[in-house]
Amino acid sequence: MKIIAITDLHGNIKPIITYLKDNKVDLIIIAGDITNFGPPKLGEDLLNEISSFGVPVLAIPGNCDPESIHVNIDQSQAINIHARNMIIKNIGICGFGGSNPTPFDTPLEFEEIQIYDEAKKAIKGIGNEEITLFITHAPPYGTKTDLLPSGTHVGSKSLRKIIEEMQPTLNICGHIHEARGTDKIGNTTIVNPGELSQGYACLIQIPDAPGDEEVETELIKLSS
Repeated sequence: MKIIAITDLHGNIKPIITYLKDNKVDLIIIAGDITNFGPPKLGEDLLNEISSFGVPVLAIPGNCDPESIHVNIDQSQAINIHARNMIIKNIGICGFGGSNPTPFDTPLEFEEIQIYDEAKKAIKGIGNEEITLFITHAPPYGTKTDLLPSGTHVGSKSLRKIIEEMQPTLNICGHIHEARGTDKIGNTTIVNPGELSQGYACLIQIPDAPGDEEVETELIKLSS
């Protein structure tokens, strides 16, 4: 299975549209900030445009999406996986959007206790699958993927705790634009693909053979 994971669209989907015209993938994952503070209907329209290629699209909102965007994701052709889970073949996928509290009082922020309770419940539902993908907008705390240029880590401590406890195969996150990169927490690979609005994305290759759990990730640059 070939997956492209993107995050931090902020209303600009030109790079992914251009890519999908020339490249075949089996699944598209969107890890939040579909819009830049709205409007909610724009999020729905953007998801429908990305979905028009006939490839399944899984999406969660980001902290810069309006609080009501859940309704628009549900109404779009994409599948809303915020605080939900699903299984495709032997791959368990779950998501949690928004972010832990920020200094900027953005529209979709959650207290750490709520993140832990709701995201843990979602990931528990896929715990028996061979390969598990944990899609979050906020990165886990204390990694290369949540690091500001100042050297401060600003990710979610609850997401880190869940990853330490559940050890999903892969965590796709975003939110911190400057922290594009990969890291590890135990056996879990953490990937922040970077801003799609700047042409950044991540390709994920998952073997079709049962029992082969080697998942490959590659940070790529699309045409912006």
